[in-house]
Amino acid sequence: MEWQKAAKKWTLVLTGVLSFQWALAQDNAELQQTARNFLRSGDYANAILVLNQAITSAPDDIQLKKDLAFAYYLKGDYNRAYTVVSPLVDKKDADVHLFQIAGNIYQGRQDWKGAEKVYQRGLRKFPKSGELHCDYGDLLQNMKNFDAALRYWVKGIEVDPNFPGNYYHASRSYMWTHEPIWAILYGETFINLESYTTRTAEIRDVVLECYKKLFDDPAIFNSVPGQTAKSKKGESANPFMDAYKGVMAKQVSVIATGIEPESLIMLRTRFVLDWYKFYGVKYPYALFDFQRKLLRDGMFEAYNVWLFGPAANQAEYRSWTALNKTAYDEFTAWQRNHPLKLRDDEFYNTGKLASIK
Repeated sequence: MEWQKAAKKWTLVLTGVLSFQWALAQDNAELQQTARNFLRSGDYANAILVLNQAITSAPDDIQLKKDLAFAYYLKGDYNRAYTVVSPLVDKKDADVHLFQIAGNIYQGRQDWKGAEKVYQRGLRKFPKSGELHCDYGDLLQNMKNFDAALRYWVKGIEVDPNFPGNYYHASRSYMWTHEPIWAILYGETFINLESYTTRTAEIRDVVLECYKKLFDDPAIFNSVPGQTAKSKKGESANPFMDAYKGVMAKQVSVIATGIEPESLIMLRTRFVLDWYKFYGVKYPYALFDFQRKLLRDGMFEAYNVWLFGPAANQAEYRSWTALNKTAYDEFTAWQRNHPLKLRDDEFYNTGKLASIK
């Protein structure tokens, strides 16, 4: 019958079209991978050449254009990068990475206000993106708006607690405020989330110095239960922080001879034990649960040596790991199998930030 012949004909045509489209998609995927290999090797010119070739056959592919904009950015051709990326942020399928690239490109052109608008637009679309909070905070810091930068990093910790970048920036910033406790808590969290980078070494120094700062300034412990500043309703401004200070203030005698890995092990052991006597149920906190598990599993000493040793004294750290190789190897194996995982409902920072000095 004629209709059967026509149906068969159009089926063959449609099959041919789909096969062509599939082959084209495969070719573009291969070209994109080739371009990304060039990007990784630093050959930006070849990456741009390949991406432009792929876009010729797929002019609406936002992922190819995103890679092209990034290639131009890495090459330092910010104007061409801007030409490619600026229309993309309006697309429905613009993702977090695209907004990050666009923000970098605007900053490369020294268009600070444009970059700010890009991040704000991205955060309206992805309000729980730790990456965008981190990048926007970085921009605000470069614009010398330090308090606002810290607020965005802290908000990034709240909405995306397992993204490490915001802990890094917040810890460094809190070091220069009147609240070194947040530098300690966020710094230790960061070291566990990003354990073996140059940033890790930097934050080890921050955490160690902030422990010294904590006990060097008696005024920090003035805000403990019974002495805390009250809100207008007579409630504590931050009961979690008051609880932390109250437990830590009881341990002052432990560090009478100085802040060193050995004294910190004792200080932190007593803190964890006391915390779970009084506040563990009221204020659940994944970092403290992690520390308690280390204690229960016999890994707390090695963990604290790993945490503080490289910053306190490299020679003594290497000596300890050599003399206690079995214990240290057991800890590193434990660490691989028990990564710190943060939880969404354990954010205790009020957002009322102490002024940066």
